[in-house]
Amino acid sequence: MDWSYQLYSSRNHTPWPDVLKGLAKAGYKRVEGFGAVYEDPKAFRDELKKNGLTMPTAHFPVEMLEKDFAKADAIAKTLGVKVIVCPYLVAEARPTAAKGWDQFGARLAKIAKRAKEAGYGLAWHNHDFEFHLLPDGSSPMRRILDAFPDIGWEMDVAWIIRGGTDPAAWIAAYGPRIVAVHVKDIAPAGQNLDQDGWSDVGHGAVDWKGIYKLLRSKSKAKYFIMEHDNPSDASRFAKRSIAAVSKF
Repeated sequence: MDWSYQLYSSRNHTPWPDVLKGLAKAGYKRVEGFGAVYEDPKAFRDELKKNGLTMPTAHFPVEMLEKDFAKADAIAKTLGVKVIVCPYLVAEARPTAAKGWDQFGARLAKIAKRAKEAGYGLAWHNHDFEFHLLPDGSSPMRRILDAFPDIGWEMDVAWIIRGGTDPAAWIAAYGPRIVAVHVKDIAPAGQNLDQDGWSDVGHGAVDWKGIYKLLRSKSKAKYFIMEHDNPSDASRFAKRSIAAVSKF
């Protein structure tokens, strides 16, 4: 398995050349990009190449993809991106009813069509709010996936758990839609509060060995991406996590 690493995990532990060198040394072959590394795409591509790394997936905000797709396309092509991932919707922009989520899904579907025409896949990355039930009893995640088949899913398992639901049930129901997975762990209750309750992968409460096996058999996930939203030591996180998953 060519494990990937979401560079957002190391945003507070730069410079980036040192981060990439450390990731390659730890055994990673891929990384996932986000906004902070797009300032000079050509220079960043050169650093990736120097360290034997590729960037097949990358996060781009919905606003950029809607208002300036050409900019996102130029960055993605320079960095060798294959799947464009929409990662988030700020709280004030989140619909509160089913109709609003249907409309948001339609926006994503338009982006997916344009991305496909440009040679990319398009996926939505979940947090916890997509699993909170709407007044009609449905969930935003189901509304997006059921109505818009061209949208892939980058599943963040730990956020599903924090959203109060079972990732195994979602894998069983939507395995063919899952194109990438964020491999993230949750610390036992009361621990790692300085790290927002997250944990190095394999050192928390999530049954990653079982979930990984399920994903490999029931989904089309091609990219498995290590992430920690707020590690106290990103280098430690990167090393301990890949060591743990290499035993799966």
